[in-house]
Amino acid sequence: MSGADPASVDAHRDRTGTDADLIAVVGATGTGKSDLGIALAERLRASGRPAEIVNADAMQLYRGMDIGTAKLRIEERHGIPHHQLDVLDVTDEASVAAYQRDARAEIDAIHGRGAVALLVGGSGLYVSAVLFDLAFPGTDPELRARLEREHDALGPGILLERLRSLDPAAAATIDARNPRRLIRALEIASRSEVVTPSLPSSPRAWRPARILHLRRDREQLVTALHERAARMFANGLLDEVAALREQGLERGKTARAAIGYSQALDVLRGDASVADAVEATGIATRKYARRQVSWFRRYADAEVLDVTGADRTALTETARRIVP
Repeated sequence: MSGADPASVDAHRDRTGTDADLIAVVGATGTGKSDLGIALAERLRASGRPAEIVNADAMQLYRGMDIGTAKLRIEERHGIPHHQLDVLDVTDEASVAAYQRDARAEIDAIHGRGAVALLVGGSGLYVSAVLFDLAFPGTDPELRARLEREHDALGPGILLERLRSLDPAAAATIDARNPRRLIRALEIASRSEVVTPSLPSSPRAWRPARILHLRRDREQLVTALHERAARMFANGLLDEVAALREQGLERGKTARAAIGYSQALDVLRGDASVADAVEATGIATRKYARRQVSWFRRYADAEVLDVTGADRTALTETARRIVP
């Protein structure tokens, strides 16, 4: 296997053309999205069309979360500008609404520079928030005001008990003597019950885009994901997580739950062995990949690229067919 079927690439090119200013590279974890994104950017650059990459992996938004997210090192980016990487601290909560705003602004700026924007990542809702017209609820000042009144009237104890029922982990780390932090944590926990927007059956595009959906044979992908989990721990994930723990990782509602990081924290707390963490990470990654496959399967206009068995060389050849 050396990449996508040339006939499917040509057929899609007939529909979308080769001059798309926005190209999305999506798919499950472990399908080579980052490598193909770099290869496409290099091909575009060689053809006289500069390209820049916008990250669409929610966990790669976090500074210091590198090994467990397979974030490309600087030297692996080959001089291609990358955006929406390392923009959050591990104590920050990732927000799809904020990402939608910021990623679209990056794409507008890229286009303003006369370059092609490559949206690369596998966080389905984040990708869809950019590509399609999905609306997200904003802040809730009424909820905040009500919680502030309850805190003034009843004191922190009642609010802390409510937080424990909604988010025990947050309640365990919150300083209940800090009203602002306690109210904010309870607001977030309460709003987490709001239904997250899902992809409509016929989503309306934000703007024209070419979508490349990478797929691998399931059996091969499962094997690769378990090998990847072992490699993460062998390459120093525990040291990375120990350093992030000092920066407040356990207080970060989103970051601390990331696959690999949650399991590494269990090891550091003495609740699991490294072998247990590797196995748990592999299983969690496999389940996540299954959800990703289901999500991106609904992209009716996407060009499906079978990358079973493809290495970086094969993905470079795929990029050559996509960008002649």
